[in-house]
Amino acid sequence: MLVIAHRGASGHEPENTLLAIKQAIKMDVDGIEIDVHEIDKQLVVIHDRWLHRTTNGQGQLKNHSFAHIRTLDAGKGEKIPTLAEVLAVIAGQCFVNIELKGVSDLSLLYKNLADAQRLYHFSDQQLLISSFNHHLLQQISHQHPQYPIGALTACYPLNYAQFAEELNAYSVHLDVDFISEKFVFDAHQRNIKVFVYTVDEIDDINTMKALGVDGIFSNYPSKAKSYLAHKRDCKNSPTG
Repeated sequence: MLVIAHRGASGHEPENTLLAIKQAIKMDVDGIEIDVHEIDKQLVVIHDRWLHRTTNGQGQLKNHSFAHIRTLDAGKGEKIPTLAEVLAVIAGQCFVNIELKGVSDLSLLYKNLADAQRLYHFSDQQLLISSFNHHLLQQISHQHPQYPIGALTACYPLNYAQFAEELNAYSVHLDVDFISEKFVFDAHQRNIKVFVYTVDEIDDINTMKALGVDGIFSNYPSKAKSYLAHKRDCKNSPTG
């Protein structure tokens, strides 16, 4: 089961900052998830539409210039990074899950992805694009099918993973509160990976492992990785 750092190692460093990204890399995670918004023809890495939760700024992101938001403190003196800066730090050391939040101009995304491959040696499969906006995912699938897409949902669909199959998705990303053995079985029958967010507690990790999910998003990826490694060691021991 893969362990994906949720907004970087956000349980240890300010979320979606370069500090959180670097910490996740030190933890040898399988992947890093980040959130992206568009502002002034730039892609910036921040989760919320509003600034006050994660920065010392106020108001909605869309009402500020790129130059202004770059002056804000995103925690521990960190700036809100650009997508290009995050990709430069990760540099193909693991896969990156780019969740599109407030993005309308996909040409900006495509340029960043092309640069990541040209400059930082990412493979196609290391650039996973996800969103709750399934219209965007469909557009990406049609325009650049080489990039895997992850279909996000916070519900328990009647037809299980059918919606993800219709999008030609590589993976479906499901809320931990809406997961079942039936859903995992259905997704796997459709050759779709199942990634679950946000999984930090040991009981939840055990449950996800038992359900056979393919990966978990965690704010504390080192905790998840250490626990899973310990379980493997115990299983493989003479008395396991």
